[in-house]
Amino acid sequence: MRRAAVFLALLLCLLWTGAQGEDGRGTGKKEGEFDIQGAHDQSSSQTQMRTDILAELKELRDIAIEHRIIIQRLEQDNTATQVRLTASESKNDVLENRMSSSEKEGEELKRENAALEARMSSRENEVEEVKRVNADLLARVTASENKSRVFEARMSSSEKEVQELQRQNADRPQVAFSAGLTDSGAVGPFTTDTTLKYIKVFTNIGQAYSPTTGIFTAPVRGVYYFRFNIWETHSAYTGVELFHNYKRKIKIHGYNDGTGYITTSNAVVLQLEKGDVVYILLPANVSVYDDSYNRIIFSGFYSFLSEAHCKTPTTLRFNITY
Repeated sequence: MRRAAVFLALLLCLLWTGAQGEDGRGTGKKEGEFDIQGAHDQSSSQTQMRTDILAELKELRDIAIEHRIIIQRLEQDNTATQVRLTASESKNDVLENRMSSSEKEGEELKRENAALEARMSSRENEVEEVKRVNADLLARVTASENKSRVFEARMSSSEKEVQELQRQNADRPQVAFSAGLTDSGAVGPFTTDTTLKYIKVFTNIGQAYSPTTGIFTAPVRGVYYFRFNIWETHSAYTGVELFHNYKRKIKIHGYNDGTGYITTSNAVVLQLEKGDVVYILLPANVSVYDDSYNRIIFSGFYSFLSEAHCKTPTTLRFNITY
């Protein structure tokens, strides 16, 4: 609109300037003179000029109207654009606020994730420690189970051995005896070898020993233990012999020089068959002494059943002289 108004003003000025120039130069007449032909030509020229100017003005008006319509549309578009811009700015503000909030939430989430990672790392360390402890416990449990199996095997073996021993003990004969010689004092000397009769019986389980004869008779085959001793205070020489089936196995003796008494003891383990006999023999011309103090004892018991025969009996001998 402003451009059209400026253009119209310039056009009017040009027309007015042209008209003034023609009035001064076209007739060549002095001022005050009147030229009818010139006036008619000038009037026709002005009429044509007005017509042209009107046409130009109409065209300019149409252009101005068109421009106004365009400007109105542009203003409407501008208004719509401003509305959209305002809405967009509002949205941007909202988005910025949400972005700021999201950034804060993101920072908070980062901190929480860092804390969770730290806790997770700690939990992983704890898990590894628990795994190590569990592995150690599993190894200890395995070792304990192995020991338990060994102990169970040994216990089973021991139970079997105990059962076997119980069975053997159940089958094993109960044989044991112990007897003193006499309460009357000196026994001997005799002119011949004499079997000693230990008449003071303390124990005689199985009744294998006979105080009447002084002989022990093996009721079953097996290994037997025997112990015997001598004691003398009056005679210078003393001694006894242990016989197995009429065969001398051991002899003990001693000499008293008159300054006190003499005592000697011995023991033997023999492999006996059922019915074998064992007894103590007092040689001729020697004596022993016993009284109520039970100074002389003959004892023995069944030990165990053995498949092997002992070729040489084991003997223990103690000689004590006072």
